[in-house]
Amino acid sequence: MRTGRKPDGCAICFKHSKFSLLSVNPVEFYRRDVPLLDRDTVGLVLLLKPKIPSAASPAICVAHTHLLYNPRRGDIKLTQLAMLLAEISSVAHQKDGSLCPIVMCGDFNSVPGSPLYSFIKEGKLNYEGLAIGKVSGQEQSSRGQRILPIPIWPPNLGISQNCVYEVQQLPKVEKPDGDLTQTEPDKTEVLVTVEKLSSNLQHHFSLSSVYSHYLPDTGIPEVTTCHSRSAITVDYIFYSAEKEGVAEQPGAEVTLVGGLKLLARLSLLTEEDLWTVNGLPNENNSSDHLPLLAKFRLEL
Repeated sequence: MRTGRKPDGCAICFKHSKFSLLSVNPVEFYRRDVPLLDRDTVGLVLLLKPKIPSAASPAICVAHTHLLYNPRRGDIKLTQLAMLLAEISSVAHQKDGSLCPIVMCGDFNSVPGSPLYSFIKEGKLNYEGLAIGKVSGQEQSSRGQRILPIPIWPPNLGISQNCVYEVQQLPKVEKPDGDLTQTEPDKTEVLVTVEKLSSNLQHHFSLSSVYSHYLPDTGIPEVTTCHSRSAITVDYIFYSAEKEGVAEQPGAEVTLVGGLKLLARLSLLTEEDLWTVNGLPNENNSSDHLPLLAKFRLEL
């Protein structure tokens, strides 16, 4: 459930006959100690294990979120995304250092090709000089808009520019009276602070989109929502695709175990299709968004 007084939230449903639930990890994007994060939006990250005879079956990490809508607050959107990615990284890391397969889906309130979308797909984003309202691609005009600050979020959020949780524990020293206290930060910790001034964001997941966002025959854009304000794609299913014959990239921090192979997906519609039934919602579809549906094979 969302924080604050909102009655909605994010849900992930799974079949108990098919999966065991290993962990449930809610992500609250509202942080009282971070003024930037004053919105009541949430995410949810599950770790599931297939119920199959093979003892070596990999777990699968499934994440779901609904990022902030406001097109002019790309700073909040990117920070919320970084928080979700950090939680996924924490949950999906296995004992041998590899990542289990990942599915990340939801309403990201960003359009295909936007800086936020490209960051998810490509794993990197240099946001230096980027207007705050250009992050999601929902609005074309950037007049009078602020540029994203460097860094976007403050150090006390505890998330690095690589979108993982930072562990900053100062060594304990014992006083003569027996009390434990923390030492002052040394020079290396000062350098960590300087490094945070980089405008490069990264993550180390290799994510593909279930949908191509354009109809294959005509090139007309697919849409996932259609109402009086706009008809665009903002909803996605991203997944860690199995890699076939791809050489290990230099500097890659993690390797993918197993992998997900996309077998099928439910077709989306065009804006023109939806206006023939008066857009969304309508008498047959109670939501202003279309459902996205994918079928995967999990390689064991």
